[in-house]
Amino acid sequence: MKIAMIGHKRIPSREGGIEVVVEELSTRLVHMGHSVTVYNRKGKHVSDKNADLEAHKLKKYKGIRIVNVPTPQNKAMNALVSSFVATLYALVGNYDVIHYHAEGPCMMLMIPHFFGIRTVATIHGLDWQRSKWGGLATKVIKLGEKIAALYADEVIVLSTNVQQYFKDTYNRDTIYIPNGVNPTEFRDPDIITKKFGLEKEKYVLYLGRLVPEKGVTYLLEAFSKVDTDMKLVIAGGTSHSDEYVEQIKEMAAKDKRVVLTGFVQGNLLAELYSNTYLYVLPSDVEGMPISILEAMSYGRKVLASDIPENSEACRDYAMYFKKSNVDDLAMKLQEALNHPDAFHTKDEIMEYCYKRFDWNKVTGASVRLYIDAILNVERIEQV
Repeated sequence: MKIAMIGHKRIPSREGGIEVVVEELSTRLVHMGHSVTVYNRKGKHVSDKNADLEAHKLKKYKGIRIVNVPTPQNKAMNALVSSFVATLYALVGNYDVIHYHAEGPCMMLMIPHFFGIRTVATIHGLDWQRSKWGGLATKVIKLGEKIAALYADEVIVLSTNVQQYFKDTYNRDTIYIPNGVNPTEFRDPDIITKKFGLEKEKYVLYLGRLVPEKGVTYLLEAFSKVDTDMKLVIAGGTSHSDEYVEQIKEMAAKDKRVVLTGFVQGNLLAELYSNTYLYVLPSDVEGMPISILEAMSYGRKVLASDIPENSEACRDYAMYFKKSNVDDLAMKLQEALNHPDAFHTKDEIMEYCYKRFDWNKVTGASVRLYIDAILNVERIEQV
């Protein structure tokens, strides 16, 4: 098949979960013999400008064809304009399927639909719930959601909670396909020790985008109330959220135990996961959090907010606190630090994670869905 991917920022990149999904899925589709084109946005990379320059030179990556799409830097228009331009490019690409990612970009899905091109939409989460968006942007995102529900040949969701939402709101049947994880590469502390003074299992880790819905300020406030000599590592970059990042920096400056690493990837990322005592995800909103899956793939203890998307992913292999509740988070942090036996063992966590979250299974399920979309066959069996 000839497949196009639209809606992500760019690959290769770890700017967000969508970028990870698009790269993992596209790479495996190419290995299976399919032709894949991804429409990357030109624009600011969260790590550094040199990465921008290198990324914009790429025409091919791991067998994936890359088309770089002009993109405005205005956060409210970024996804919308880039997905519109990408869609215009894709209309003449003779694709069997165009796969849209995220609700905002799905607003453009109706264009190929009207031209008779098969479309698949992956809803990575209910993006209009994210606090970084204003009133107009929220309405645009909800319109994209509605267009996906009405016009996509197939809709993929990452949680049963969102699946029920689409059924209740639009009477639209969707297909549940969770994200996956890659085989773990454990690394001894080296870079993290030299650069940040971190020791094995002597720190608590948050790793992800620094945006309000991730609840990083809850974690900083709660950690300030915890009696421990462990450090708290906040690893991640901004995503149109500079004011929030400044707030994080101000709070972190008040506690010498807090380490801000900025955006991380590669060996540094692997070291952080390999050696943390506890991974914490204090989010108010999620789709299916890849960072939690990655932490569990390393057998790490996990403490997460009790939103359905987190509890569905981790089940009883994590500890939970009440969403947005700083006092409960502080109490659960202290409990997690004082009682390591409250968690499953490292091997049990890893076994659960690898059995349930497999990128090869994700790719196989996606291919079957593409075929269904092309043949216009109603899906009977859910993945």
